[in-house]
Formats: sequence, structure tokens, C-alpha cells
Amino acid sequence: MSVEAAVERARRIRLIIFDVDGVLTDGSLFYGDTGEEYKAFNSRDGHGIKMLRASGVDAAILTGRTSQVVAHRARNLGIARIIQGSEDKLASYQHLLGEVGLLPEETAFMGDDVVDLPVMRRCGLAVTVPEAPEEVRCRAHLVTAFQGGRGAAREACEFIMRAQGTWAAQLALYDR
Repeated sequence: MSVEAAVERARRIRLIIFDVDGVLTDGSLFYGDTGEEYKAFNSRDGHGIKMLRASGVDAAILTGRTSQVVAHRARNLGIARIIQGSEDKLASYQHLLGEVGLLPEETAFMGDDVVDLPVMRRCGLAVTVPEAPEEVRCRAHLVTAFQGGRGAAREACEFIMRAQGTWAAQLALYDR
């Protein structure tokens, strides 16, 4: 897909939905001796999500795993819609659309593996990371230059803000 076509899709986005492992993190899973799970999140990704939300695009999380760490991170970013433990991401996505009253073309989804394809094929803007399998990359409207957990979410947020003409206003808050 051309950059121009992806920009056109990004102009319509009102909600971006993120997978977690491999998107908001680098996909590594760390476990403590007692079974507690740890994840590393990128602070610039988080700030990108906050800026995108401030520009008028809401954010949600849709993940197949369940982790209290994800709930804590979502609260920290002001993300109210969190779906964890989803065995059928498409059904969860469709339920979320009903809750928020949006059309598929008004949503973006950022995933990194084949389990994300059903949602990526239906949303308005499908975003993935460069380390995603070829089958996922070739079906995405946008493949980020940055890796999952290493700035990819920030890149996606900035792409949407630039497409919608809100990036300059967000940047101006800091460039004074």
C-alpha cells in the first residue's frame, strides 16, 4: 500500500487499539520465581499514546494474554478500554466497536502476529512492526520502522497525528 493511501486511512481514525506483546513490548516475557510476570514498556511509546489521546483519538488494548502489569500500564496511560485474555480477538474487536459506536474504518489496530490478522483485515488502518512475520507485514497498511517495544507505537501515533493535522499542535506544547 502506498504511503498516501495509508495517510488517507489514518485521517479517519478515532480509536487505535494495541496488542501488547510484540507491540507495546518487545515480546519478551519475564517471570519471577513466584510466577509473577514482568514486562518492559517504552516511555516514548507511552507519551505518544498520551499525545494521540490529547489530540482526540482514543486508545484501547486488546491482548490474548492476561497480566496485571498491562492493567497498571493502561491506567498510567489513561486507557480505559482494556480487553485481556481474548481467545477470539475478532469477536472482542467487534464487541468493542459496538461499545464505542464506531465503524471499522474509524479504528486502527496495531498487532504483530498471525493471531492479529482477523482484526487487521477489518479495521481501517492496520499497523505492524518490522519483525512481524511476512504474512502479517504484507497485510498491514503501515509497517513501522521502529520495533515493537522500541518506539513502534509512538511512530504509529505520530503517523496518525500527522495525517490528521494535529501533530504540530501537540509538539507546540513542548516546543516553546
